[in-house]
Amino acid sequence: MAAPPVVDLPFVDERLAQDVASGLAEVERLLRSSVESKDAFVTEASKHLIEAGGKRFRAMLLLLAAQFGVPGAPGVVPGAVVIELTHLATLYHDDVMDEAPVRRGSPSANARWDNTVAILTGDYLFAQASEILADLGADVVRIQAQTFSRLVRGQIRETMGPRPGEDHVAHYIEVLADKTGSLISTSGRFGGMLSGASSEVVERLTEACEAIGVAWQLGDDLLDVASDSVESGKTPGTDLREGVRTLPVLYVLASDAPEGARLRELLAGPVAEEDIEETLGLLRANPAMDRARAELVSWTDRAREALMGLPDIPARAAYLALCHYVIERSG
Repeated sequence: MAAPPVVDLPFVDERLAQDVASGLAEVERLLRSSVESKDAFVTEASKHLIEAGGKRFRAMLLLLAAQFGVPGAPGVVPGAVVIELTHLATLYHDDVMDEAPVRRGSPSANARWDNTVAILTGDYLFAQASEILADLGADVVRIQAQTFSRLVRGQIRETMGPRPGEDHVAHYIEVLADKTGSLISTSGRFGGMLSGASSEVVERLTEACEAIGVAWQLGDDLLDVASDSVESGKTPGTDLREGVRTLPVLYVLASDAPEGARLRELLAGPVAEEDIEETLGLLRANPAMDRARAELVSWTDRAREALMGLPDIPARAAYLALCHYVIERSG
């Protein structure tokens, strides 16, 4: 089974590129075999999103982190599979909560079957991840439990919204850190730990990957406004149509500048289809976009600061290239 496409990093080191590609192919094989069940339907439902594709971004980060220890250590590939299973499980649950009809270009599990099947399939993937974890040691199990706690906390906080008097932007960033940054952070931590890297290296990898995770999601916020659908493959204004208040929107709503009055009116709730073009035009020209981009850059700067304390090996250069890529993809 060939490895899936990954983020197009400029791997200047050919050996590193080959190591990551080989590792991802192993991850893909174990990922698929780990969800096999005696019940054909359970297998079909579990493989639904695996076969829909995905960049295996978290697995790639874990494999890069493992370069700071022994990349071929026996726990590295299973650790990457645990991360991917956890991520996939959250997608099944997210689609139920969001009532999403499509995921990765295919009907979502809840649309193809129903919400109950999607929820139970997500639970099954969590269980399969736990079974693999059991062989990786108590420390890894504990970290996974803490990560799962953050994932759930982030989802609850996003669902409930900011408390009265709470800063909406701070709340939003904390939700991103828990919902997206936590699992990407654990990718770096697992890669370092399971490859036998030093504790200092592990902590730096953990910090850098969390910052990259938050920056990546902030980049998605900007793409939803600034992207060209032909070039990016994304439909601009998706979040606006759904009434999702991303960082640029929060900045606009927090401002009382007179010139933003019409935009604030449009952003008061889900944007009607006939108002999408006007809203996108006004939002693209608003200073909120520059503020959101500056916030993204501040998170990549945090990542770079942590990365610069790591040994100067090709994997560090790849991580630094990723920081640059996160900024560039945001437009």
